[in-house]
Amino acid sequence: MNLSYKEGHQTNRLEAFSDAVFALSATLLVVSLEVPGSFAELTTELQGFASFALSFGALILIWAVHNAFFRRYGLEDRVTILLNSCLLFVVLFYVYPLKFVAEGFISSLFSLGNHTFRINTVDELSQLFMLYSGGFAVIFFCFSLLYLHAYHSREKLDLTPEQAHSARFYHRHYLIFVAAGLLSILLAWSGFGLTAGAPGFIYGILGPLCYTHGVWSQKQLDKSTA
Repeated sequence: MNLSYKEGHQTNRLEAFSDAVFALSATLLVVSLEVPGSFAELTTELQGFASFALSFGALILIWAVHNAFFRRYGLEDRVTILLNSCLLFVVLFYVYPLKFVAEGFISSLFSLGNHTFRINTVDELSQLFMLYSGGFAVIFFCFSLLYLHAYHSREKLDLTPEQAHSARFYHRHYLIFVAAGLLSILLAWSGFGLTAGAPGFIYGILGPLCYTHGVWSQKQLDKSTA
């Protein structure tokens, strides 16, 4: 379902600004901006390396989705600027909930007892999941709208029927991500399976749903080109 990248496409100012925001977001994930003053402090800082790696990997995946869109289309119109600005705003907001969730996951997985990760009440845990999932849902809703806009601009972009179909595919594909985020928020808000981590484990439905959607979409493309 991949589109061919635009030949000779040059990075525009919108992409350059976006890359700068992603670079700033990555900087905000750094464990500490100060050099440790002792070996004990160094050891303490290194305990956060795994959570930093996990949250940095998630940020890179978001950047990769963003980069793929602009490699395909290179749009710079007002709608694209508006949607991209909303996306970058949420990415910056999303950094700290992402890092906090990553620290909690690593601490629970390896029983580190990290003093920087504290959830004192079930209500705080619920709010954390809602913050994280809210950012997740909004980010991928922006991606979905960007692809929908690309589809509506298919004549301007001179897309082939297959490329237009692919734009619609990615529009629906990222709506699945939005649905997973909203379902996580619902579970966190209701408290259902909260202490067992249900609002987090619910993201496991992304694999089966995306695979099913991909198979269905390919069948639709085969029918239209038969």
